[in-house]
Amino acid sequence: MTETAELIDNEFLRQFELKVEDEMAIVEYSLQERKIFLTKMIIPETIRSKEFELEFVDMVFSNIKERENLSVVPTSPEIAKFVKSNRKYKRMLPVGIRI
Repeated sequence: MTETAELIDNEFLRQFELKVEDEMAIVEYSLQERKIFLTKMIIPETIRSKEFELEFVDMVFSNIKERENLSVVPTSPEIAKFVKSNRKYKRMLPVGIRI
């Protein structure tokens, strides 16, 4: 479902956007110093599935990983759950943050 979709970092609205089937999935964020706080995830019911959710959050983390010196603080319960189940992204957490 996300193979042809392009993740967009809408810096003005401070959110990652992924348009699929005329619907928009969103992860809102806040940047502070060298940390990005992932605060909220919104996925419309028409495209929501566990597989889609995992692919979308993986795309967001891959985008953040490409940037230099940026730590991730997942404040959204869904995103924190994703980090907990994907060890490769735990390295992106700031020192002292455990999930």
